[in-house]
Amino acid sequence: MKPPKFIYFDLGKVLVDFTVEQMCRQLSEAAQTTPEEIHRVLFSDGLELRYERGLLSTEEFYEEFCRQIGRRVDFPPLAQAAADIFTWKPESAALAVHLRQAGYRLGILSNTSPLHWEHCLHRYCVLRETFGVYALSYRVGHLKPAPEIYQAAAELAGCRPEEVFFVDDYLPNVEGARAAGLDAVQYTGPADLAAELRRRGCRFNY
Repeated sequence: MKPPKFIYFDLGKVLVDFTVEQMCRQLSEAAQTTPEEIHRVLFSDGLELRYERGLLSTEEFYEEFCRQIGRRVDFPPLAQAAADIFTWKPESAALAVHLRQAGYRLGILSNTSPLHWEHCLHRYCVLRETFGVYALSYRVGHLKPAPEIYQAAAELAGCRPEEVFFVDDYLPNVEGARAAGLDAVQYTGPADLAAELRRRGCRFNY
């Protein structure tokens, strides 16, 4: 197998960990309601997915959120509660750094929102210093596993789909990437990911 010309990492559950439950709990405290109500507002009619797809701006998302819960909440604490849910995964990040040091081009391919992405980009310098391309759902206008997001990712990388390697923790996203022509594997840990890359001829110190 030939080494890939470009390597995309998913963000959530690969480079950072998080739980929806924590986000709902923190938002419920900021909005003085229940986690169950927050979950209903975000996910019952696809509000969060519309935001991640770029169909709503942050201001529009905030206005709709307040309308749905029936009260106006101050934006700064609400934004902090929504965004401060991530925990860095140092082992995965270390692998990415070693790949970058070995000369491989890296990017982030993720379903994410402006609020979550800007929080992570500001908080974790590795995202700014190691990854050169960001194929983000809210910018592209499509969510994984839609084929359009993978096609856009390959174009942003300046590669043909078959020249791109992608790792994601969620199997349907991996299958969607493969269907779009990318070489993709499911993330099970940094050691397994390193082994998959070496099988493809990549050489790096990890």
